[in-house]
Amino acid sequence: MFRFIHAADLHLDSPFKGLKETNQTVGDRLRRATFNAYTTLIDLCIEKEVDCLVVAGDVFDGADKSLEGQLRFVDGLKRLEQNNIRVFICHGNHDPLDSWRAGLSFPDNVHRFMSDTECVKIADDGVPPYAVCGISYPTQEVKRSLLGTFPKRDWPEFTIGLLHASVGAADGHQSYAPCSVKELTSLGYDYWALGHVHTGVILQDSDPWIGYPGNPQGRSPRETGERGVYVVEVGDNKQIKTDFVPVHAVRWEQRDVSIDGLETVEQLDERIHASVDEISEEAGDRSVVYRIHLVGRGRVHHNLATPDSAQELARRLNDEGRDDHEPFLWCAGIKTTTASEINLDQLRKGNDAVGDFLKLKEEFAQDTTLPEQLEPELSKLFKARIAKPHLQELEGALLNDAQTLLKKAEITALDLLVEEDPDLAS
Repeated sequence: MFRFIHAADLHLDSPFKGLKETNQTVGDRLRRATFNAYTTLIDLCIEKEVDCLVVAGDVFDGADKSLEGQLRFVDGLKRLEQNNIRVFICHGNHDPLDSWRAGLSFPDNVHRFMSDTECVKIADDGVPPYAVCGISYPTQEVKRSLLGTFPKRDWPEFTIGLLHASVGAADGHQSYAPCSVKELTSLGYDYWALGHVHTGVILQDSDPWIGYPGNPQGRSPRETGERGVYVVEVGDNKQIKTDFVPVHAVRWEQRDVSIDGLETVEQLDERIHASVDEISEEAGDRSVVYRIHLVGRGRVHHNLATPDSAQELARRLNDEGRDDHEPFLWCAGIKTTTASEINLDQLRKGNDAVGDFLKLKEEFAQDTTLPEQLEPELSKLFKARIAKPHLQELEGALLNDAQTLLKKAEITALDLLVEEDPDLAS
């Protein structure tokens, strides 16, 4: 009955971090990535025939907006106007109202919220009536909650709250316009379209729906994986269905590649290429800038001990010619934290802390009730919003194979407990 797209943190014109690790061809494509992701977003709005697009702050990366960036932004809005799609925009800490210069005119389909909260009610033909309530940052530093300026709903229309804010503890982000899920819920809106946090997260999936879509284009090696927007459908009785749709132009990835069990550098080369092939397959038709982290213990560690070994491996990957293709595949670097192979049988016989640890690990490995014992103890940690993004792989291992998780713990502990010792090499 009613369909809209929730986007945030476009950061058009963003200066990409890590460009020095690429060549000129890849660097030029990265510089265009935020614009290309924005174009894909506009295409998606038209393809899905949405009724409106809501943008929850940080359209640009800062006050120094390029002329090209401003024109391309308005060009996209005009395309939406031609397709009868409304746009609602609030401004955040990167693009506050006082950073916008006069001279940029917006088409009639665009509503920009100002420094006072406003609720706009829409009653278009063929679309159920709806309302969008929002507010923009007047200046960059907004450290107080803005929720006190939002009216509590006393009208029947489906209502979207549009806000750039820190809800709870936003890991890795400065706290702006702080508020809580409880406070948002108390206003009686149906959907809170949030911006500011660059990783997509749903804080509450009903009564009301509250969440961040993340940024449409990752801007650094830390912003890995799919980046996109939510396509939201509102059905009978205001039932909400959200679908995350990737729109990024370039995907950042980081992968650990273990040298465990490898006998030769040829085997290492095969394992690295297998990981790169996996990254490429997951990215589909999107370009990828990736980093490899070599970990573990094995015979090939001594081959990686020379100062230039990591650079040589990265150069080999990039010399295969994928940077001049579309989509492109580029290795931004290889990091090595490997160690020599150790003799587990010899260590297990020892009467020291390492031997005791390995004996205890073997006892756990024989315990068939291990998953049931671990799950309740670790469930709170896995659900913690700050820790969850870093523990997803381990959570999957716990649910599917406790022995995999135990092996990871053994490797990590041995790396911390065992110093390099020629006598321990097998």
